[in-house]
Amino acid sequence: MPLLSHLGELRTRLTRIVIMVLIGFVGFYGISETAYFYLAEPLTRFLPEGSTLIYTSPQGAFFTYLKVALMLSILGTSPYSFYQIWAFIAPGLYKEEQRAVLPLAFFSAFFFLAGAAFCYFTVFPIAFKFFMGFTSDMIRPMISIEEYLSFALKLIIAFGLVFEMPLFAYFLARLRLLTPQAMRRNRKYAVLLIFIIAAILTPPDVFSQTMMAIPMLILYEISIYIAKAANRTADKNKKKEEEQNTEKNGKTQNDAAEETPAASLEKSAATNTSDS
Repeated sequence: MPLLSHLGELRTRLTRIVIMVLIGFVGFYGISETAYFYLAEPLTRFLPEGSTLIYTSPQGAFFTYLKVALMLSILGTSPYSFYQIWAFIAPGLYKEEQRAVLPLAFFSAFFFLAGAAFCYFTVFPIAFKFFMGFTSDMIRPMISIEEYLSFALKLIIAFGLVFEMPLFAYFLARLRLLTPQAMRRNRKYAVLLIFIIAAILTPPDVFSQTMMAIPMLILYEISIYIAKAANRTADKNKKKEEEQNTEKNGKTQNDAAEETPAASLEKSAATNTSDS
């Protein structure tokens, strides 16, 4: 397929994703206030008595609810978005792999939402209990809803992306760009890279960085076994394809050999007719 056709296909897929997100945004805005209440619950439970979240500009609450609706739309439409992404990639895959587009889209959304859920139910309570532990008679937290939303979204999206690691390992291994041997051999460099990525994706504190790095290290070890299984599957598919091509080529040669005598007889008959 020509480059311009690829770009046209990519534009079509991205347009569909944007339209679906906008539709979801309109639908989710009606529950954005309630959603923010639940989003802030891991923090508010650890606030000192009498403390509440604040907003520091007249339009602060309005724009915060808009952002919440957009976040819900992105999460809610993620299965459709991942399907469009994998459908764009599918033409470059083997036929057996093309049939896996729907499962890949499902697991992409599943791992992303699992990462977001892990962040909300596990990381947030531990992190906010730690941060609110610095409250004293002299120091009181006054956290704005805009600041909290920015902090929460950054962590939720970061954990969602990080939990895609096993899926990326599977895909790269199927393409023979990644092997479990290489992952084991470069484990020490991977650990360093994981902490660097965690530092980039999380707010600038060691606690959040560590809370992200630990599941990333576990996911890396899981990804090694996933890459091993993917390599084995890729080898089987390659061997099967080679056998099919060999069988097809052999059949073509046999058909050509069977047709040769008939063609010779036709040519001889044509020559005799011409001489007569």
